[in-house]
Amino acid sequence: MSNDQHTVLRSMHDLGLAAWFGGNLMGAVGLNKAAAAAKDSTERTRLSSIGWGAWGPVQAAAIGAHLIGSVGMLRADRGRVATESGATLNTVVKSVLTVSAIVTTATSGAFGAKIGAKSVSGGVPSATATEPSAGTPADVADAQKAQKPLQWVNPALTAVLIVLAAQQGEQQRTASTVRGAFGAGLTSLKAAVLKAA
Repeated sequence: MSNDQHTVLRSMHDLGLAAWFGGNLMGAVGLNKAAAAAKDSTERTRLSSIGWGAWGPVQAAAIGAHLIGSVGMLRADRGRVATESGATLNTVVKSVLTVSAIVTTATSGAFGAKIGAKSVSGGVPSATATEPSAGTPADVADAQKAQKPLQWVNPALTAVLIVLAAQQGEQQRTASTVRGAFGAGLTSLKAAVLKAA
């Protein structure tokens, strides 16, 4: 694989993961808080649902880009991943966390769609975007209660993925340095042998 191809794959991996993490964090911290500030309690879940609905396709594209980049980089580095225990462990943990983050993102999206369907079709009173009030219908309240922890699980998982990606980058850099030093040593040895002969 050429350096240009590897750069494209790494960029897809990193940009997709950054958007996935950043969008979820901004939604939990900013969007949901802004929606909770609506004076009309029936507008809170509706406004939040509009924002999350607009973000959904962008998030799906970000996850897709991240997965394409991840698989491409794994194929390019498969020899190192298979032989270096630290790289193998990092890749396994990162894969498990990626699947977990996809599941929690999809689950959160399903709860959000349920809240949004009720909120957009008619006014649903609510304390905040993720906290029901006494007048919130039971099915929406249940979805909100499930959504509340998930809004923090998604950015937490993707933050750990960013740290693991940084660790992988350092492992690759270290492996390249060792290979470079080993190659330089072999070149020097070969030159010495040829000079002696």
